[in-house]
Amino acid sequence: MTEFQEPGYTIIGDHLAQHHELSLGAIGLAVYILSLPEGSHVDIRSLAKRFPEGRDRIAAGLRELERHGYLKRVTKRLDDGRLVTVTISYNNPRATQARQAGEADARPARPARPPATARRKTSAPPERAAPTAPAPAAKAGPSLPRPRTPQHLTTASALLANLRRDDARLLLPVRDIDRLAPGVAAWLERGVSPEAVRRALSADLPAALRNPAGLVGHRLTALLPPPLPETPTPPEPARAAPAPFHNCEGCERAIRTPGPARCRDCRSNRREDA
Repeated sequence: MTEFQEPGYTIIGDHLAQHHELSLGAIGLAVYILSLPEGSHVDIRSLAKRFPEGRDRIAAGLRELERHGYLKRVTKRLDDGRLVTVTISYNNPRATQARQAGEADARPARPARPPATARRKTSAPPERAAPTAPAPAAKAGPSLPRPRTPQHLTTASALLANLRRDDARLLLPVRDIDRLAPGVAAWLERGVSPEAVRRALSADLPAALRNPAGLVGHRLTALLPPPLPETPTPPEPARAAPAPFHNCEGCERAIRTPGPARCRDCRSNRREDA
């Protein structure tokens, strides 16, 4: 996750380049990972093929970056049931933490409800307040669809952040990316590929684009495709009911037969007697 990054350039802050606790190998590894596009393989095996350092040194560098907040590895389960490790890189961990803390503080707290006893204890009838004019309703934006599961949110956030590669005017701030990511995840849950979502959001842009986040939100709701029809499960073949019980005509033993008959032992004895 990058707070700001120009296409074709990798911006490295002094907090990383001059970090007092990171080793030189860890700093170089962080610079290389930040320069990669979204979806690149940054596991130990892939990095060992790219650089002459061994797996042990690369693993130690990744642990350093993760300990200081420049990397975060999350295990996710795919739709087919497989478990994969998703690596998220941060070019400025302190700025990301400060933004997340500010967004958490900006959320309005729910007012505490008065206790039930306080509402019931009234010594005199309440005075009737003068009628007030209703407050005008706030103009709300388009209602974005919400995904049923958070599995596609990481892919959705990366897709929105990369829209500026198609058109520099689609440079979205982190706040709008977090708000629009559930709408993109709803497309992915309906079987739409990330490439198709990207084309639907970035193609045929107007000449004068003043509100890119509003345009993306409008397209997410207005162009939302229907979900794929579920394939009906074929009915199970009907099983034949077992034959009823009858008493053997020779020994009165209970046997399952369509009608009155003799058991196997009585039929064998009858053939021997014959």
